[in-house]
Amino acid sequence: MRKNSLFINWLSFVFAAALLLATPIGVYSQDDHSDEDEEVLESWDHEKDELKEDEESFNAGEMIMHHIADAHEIHIVGDFAIYLPVILYTDNGLEVFSSSHFYHNEKHGHRTNENGETEDYHYYAHGDFVMFHEHIYYADSDGGVSFDPDTGEATNAVFDLSITKSVFGIFLTVAILLLVFVSVARAYKKRKGEAPKGLQSFMEPLILFIRDEVAVPSIGKGADRFMPFLLTIFFFIWIANMLGLIPFIGGFNVTGTLSVTMVLAAIVFIITTINGNKHYWSHILWPAGVPFPIKIILVPIEILGIFIKPLVLMIRLTANITAGHIIILAFVSLILIFGESSAAAGYGVGVGSTLFMIFMFFIELLVAFLQAYVFTLLAALYFGDATQEAHH
Repeated sequence: MRKNSLFINWLSFVFAAALLLATPIGVYSQDDHSDEDEEVLESWDHEKDELKEDEESFNAGEMIMHHIADAHEIHIVGDFAIYLPVILYTDNGLEVFSSSHFYHNEKHGHRTNENGETEDYHYYAHGDFVMFHEHIYYADSDGGVSFDPDTGEATNAVFDLSITKSVFGIFLTVAILLLVFVSVARAYKKRKGEAPKGLQSFMEPLILFIRDEVAVPSIGKGADRFMPFLLTIFFFIWIANMLGLIPFIGGFNVTGTLSVTMVLAAIVFIITTINGNKHYWSHILWPAGVPFPIKIILVPIEILGIFIKPLVLMIRLTANITAGHIIILAFVSLILIFGESSAAAGYGVGVGSTLFMIFMFFIELLVAFLQAYVFTLLAALYFGDATQEAHH
C-alpha cells in the first residue's frame, strides 16, 4: 500500500451528515405585548432553544453505526456517492431501479414506540416502497413505514436482492483475487523453472507460508487437497480487510458484516463435516475408553462443539474488524463533540485524536493480516481434526 493511503481513514466520513436547522424568530417590542404574553414568549423561546439544541447536537453512536452498517450506496466524499442498483422481488416480479430514487426523496414521519411514546423518524420513499434504516419495506396506505404496535419494529419487508455496499465489496475483492492469481499463474507457466519476478516474488512467500506453516502442520499428509480453499479464504479475507482501510473509496466493511462471515464459517463447517472420517465421528458420538456416565455428559458437549466452532470463527472475525472501524470513528466523534462546545477544545482534542487515529490505522494494517491468518489457521485445525487417523 502506498504511503498516501496511510492517510487517516476518517476523512471520507466526517462530512457525510450536514447538521443544518433554520428556525424563524419573531421580533417584538416592549409595547407590543403584556407581561403574560412575555412569559409565554420566553417559555416558547426556551422550548425552541432546547429543541434546536437537541436536533443539532452531534450523535456519535448514530454516526458510527451509519458508517459501519451496510448500505445501498457507496459514499465517497461530500455529496459525491455511487448509487447501487436496488433489486426487489415482489408479487409483480422483479423491480429494478437506482438507489438514488430513495436517497433523493427523504421524508419524515411520526410513530409510537414500544414505550407508548411518540417519536420522529426519517425514511426514504420511492413508489410503493420505503427504505428505513437501509432495509426496504412496502409503503403503508399513507406512503410511510408500517410498524408493529407491540414491538415497534418495521413490518412488510420486501425480498431484497440488491447489490449493497458489502456485496459490491465482495465483487471487488473477488476481481482483485482473480486478477492477481491469474497473473501469477501465467507468470509461472511462462517462466517455468526460473526465479520469481514482480508480483510472483511477493505472492510466493505468502503461498508457501500458508502451505508450510498453516496447512501441513495442522492437517498433515492430506493438506494438499485443502490448499485451494485455505489460500482462497486467506487472501479473500486479507484483501477485503485492506479495502476497508483505503480512504476515499467508500469505507468498505466486508468482513465486518455478519452475513458475510456467517457464509465463510458455514463453508468451513460443510467442508469439515463432509471430510470427517470414522475416527472423527466416533470420537464425537461415542468416545472410546470413557466411562458411560461421563459419555452422557461429554457427547452432548462434543455435538454442540461441532456448531460452536464455526460460530466462534464468525463472531471473532466480525467483532475484530468492526471494532477497528468503531475505534477510529470514535476518535473522529471526540473531535466533533468537543468542537461543539468551543473551537479551541475541538482543535485541542483533534491533535490527540489524530495521532491516536494514525496509530490505530497502523495497528489495523496488522490486524487485517492477522485476522486472515487466524481464520485460515483455525479452519486448517478443524480440517485436521476431521481427517486425522486414530492413534494407537
